[in-house]
Amino acid sequence: MDKPAYDPFAAMRIREYRNLMMGRFLFIMGLRMMGTLVGWWIYELTNDPFAIGLIGLSEVIPAVSLSLYAGHIIDISEKRKLLLRGVTLYLVCALFLLLLSTSYTTEQLSKHWIAFSIYIIIFFTGIIRAFTGPTFGTMVASIVPRDLLQNATTWNQGIWLSASVTGHATVGFLIALIGNTGSLAVISTLVFIGFMFMFQIKPKPSLNEKGEKKTMESVKEGLSFVFKTKELLGALSLDLFAVLFGGAVAMIPVFAKDILKTGPIGFGWLNAASDIGSILIVILLTAFPLKRQQGKKLLLAVAGFGVCIIIFAFSRLFWLSFAVLMLSGMLDGISMIIRGTIVQLKTPDQMRGRVMSVNSMFINSSNELGQFESGVAAKLLGVIPSVVFGGCMTLLVVATTWFKAPSLRKMEY
Repeated sequence: MDKPAYDPFAAMRIREYRNLMMGRFLFIMGLRMMGTLVGWWIYELTNDPFAIGLIGLSEVIPAVSLSLYAGHIIDISEKRKLLLRGVTLYLVCALFLLLLSTSYTTEQLSKHWIAFSIYIIIFFTGIIRAFTGPTFGTMVASIVPRDLLQNATTWNQGIWLSASVTGHATVGFLIALIGNTGSLAVISTLVFIGFMFMFQIKPKPSLNEKGEKKTMESVKEGLSFVFKTKELLGALSLDLFAVLFGGAVAMIPVFAKDILKTGPIGFGWLNAASDIGSILIVILLTAFPLKRQQGKKLLLAVAGFGVCIIIFAFSRLFWLSFAVLMLSGMLDGISMIIRGTIVQLKTPDQMRGRVMSVNSMFINSSNELGQFESGVAAKLLGVIPSVVFGGCMTLLVVATTWFKAPSLRKMEY
């Protein structure tokens, strides 16, 4: 009997999954626009690369501190209600930033107090993200049957990347056309429409009883599972250190303004470059999924990412900088899909909240830690040497993982 033909749209044929993905696209697009705008805004206010790094620190402290507790709460909570509550609170933060950007506020407050207020708002988004980010991952597995999880994970990554590239590119144009206030009004609208899509999803009750385990016992169980599952731990650790040291994106406002001499539109495209590359590779992998040697391909992709970051640091040509960032995004897209599939396939349903929170702590927060590391390194070494250092450290991490984690290198699914 012939095997049925592979259907690249299998997961998207499920209505609830489509609503989740549409809502996530608009929500992530709004958040990426907000993150890009805040980086540009802070650099305009302070003209200090280190101030950009402090944005990441402001968000990562609450996000990491609450991640494990958030995983426990997600596992014992009704997922839809938790997700909608988080999206609503994000909308409130966007509206506060909107108020802060108005001409009335800028007349009443000094640049110092505006910057300080931005950091406070971003701190609160870090608290919200600790709960909201992992909930998206648990919702995927609660809607899609297990045999479609690889396809759903690829779509999930593709939607996230599509939203990122659209948000990064669009906000540069918006800042140029309608300023920070108009851009934040658009961001708030996008988050609200995303909420309406997610509102249509049916409730997703917990598979755990609330009184089944104490909080600390539950948290330890999630951590223990991750550390015992070597392929999962290896993939998460590799991405953590690669993004921590290899994230050149945090310094793009400096490269755009002071080195490549481009305005907000060029800044937006440089921010979008890696995501453009990622979405191109995700489209390709949706139609032609990776069949063999996924572990080895993961390591090679991260090594290539490090090389791209080094080339970006030395580039003085806009087109070359854009090209290597786009290539780095293609390689990052490969690693994201492999890692995301490993997480979904290796995690039991009743532990998804805790494992997704550990995943969030390793992966998502590494972006903000990387942003802070980039700011500190730029302060100590200078902008260009700090980016070169980050790319070299990424290569060192890959070489270490290659020899120290043979189970990951040999892994296939």
